[in-house]
Amino acid sequence: MVVPGNWSMRRREFITLVGGAAVGWPVAAFAQQQIALPVIGFLDPRTPEVVAARLRGFRQGLKEAGFVEGENVAIAYGWGEDRIDRLPSLAVDLVRRPVATIVASGPPSTFAAKAATTKIPIVFLVGNDPVQLGLTTSLSRPDGNLTGINILNSELASKRLELLRDVLPRAGRIAVLVNPADVSLTEVQLKDVNAAARSMGVQIQVYNADTSAEIIAAFEAMGRDKPDAVLVGTTPFLNGRRVQLAQAAAFHRLPAVYAGREYVEVGGLMSYGSNIVDAYRQVGVYVGRILKGAKPADLPIVQADKFELVVSAPTARMLGLSLPASFLNRADEVIE
Repeated sequence: MVVPGNWSMRRREFITLVGGAAVGWPVAAFAQQQIALPVIGFLDPRTPEVVAARLRGFRQGLKEAGFVEGENVAIAYGWGEDRIDRLPSLAVDLVRRPVATIVASGPPSTFAAKAATTKIPIVFLVGNDPVQLGLTTSLSRPDGNLTGINILNSELASKRLELLRDVLPRAGRIAVLVNPADVSLTEVQLKDVNAAARSMGVQIQVYNADTSAEIIAAFEAMGRDKPDAVLVGTTPFLNGRRVQLAQAAAFHRLPAVYAGREYVEVGGLMSYGSNIVDAYRQVGVYVGRILKGAKPADLPIVQADKFELVVSAPTARMLGLSLPASFLNRADEVIE
């Protein structure tokens, strides 16, 4: 015999239970889906605004590999905010999260990630030889948990010096601006530039800058020293200050050469180097392959083999330079 009062109470409990389950099941399933998304750690010493184009390239590479941020993969960003000393703790945070793989931009980020984990795959992008840096012993079959892209930008410093001489054949003194905090990149560039300068009979004067204020001070010193031109070194910090650098060179009427087209797009005179956005696309492709099960040792380190010379015609006119036709014909792009 069923007591009417008890049946009514049980009926209400049953409806509540079923209703709660109907609401709870999709929420639980959504939460599980979110938890199941693989997470990529992205470690960079700069700020997100200055690497926006590179991020687009990276996401394009991920898409080519079958991954779209927010749909079937998540990205945890660690931004150094132009402070290299923050990178080790940011790398540790990514490892603790944990992430499935880490993208490391530049040697400082790569060394920080390497120190934080020996197990999580790391895909780096650096500007000079990974073997010389001590990141691996083999380019064709990387050892350990690292692989990546070498854009060779640091090793092209001597070529940039030659380009300055092509534009300014009478140049006798060239300023070289470097970031002393980025030791590995700076050493390689200065070694190459000094060797090239000796063979050309050019005098080199080195200026250091590790902050925005030091960039201002360096250009003020150049204004007093009167070099014929300036070669801006390759380093993530200086890249993040490219607008300031282009403006400072224009203010002091100094012809300048840089590593990437991003400088020319904001008013720099000329650049010579690999296509950075495409390099980040390649990083994205490698990360996608790792998410699908590839090991770093299966992915040979890519050596950039295409370089572009980009020139700003308006900046040349502003500086009063008449660029030789033979030089302009060699340019991959002349920005008007």
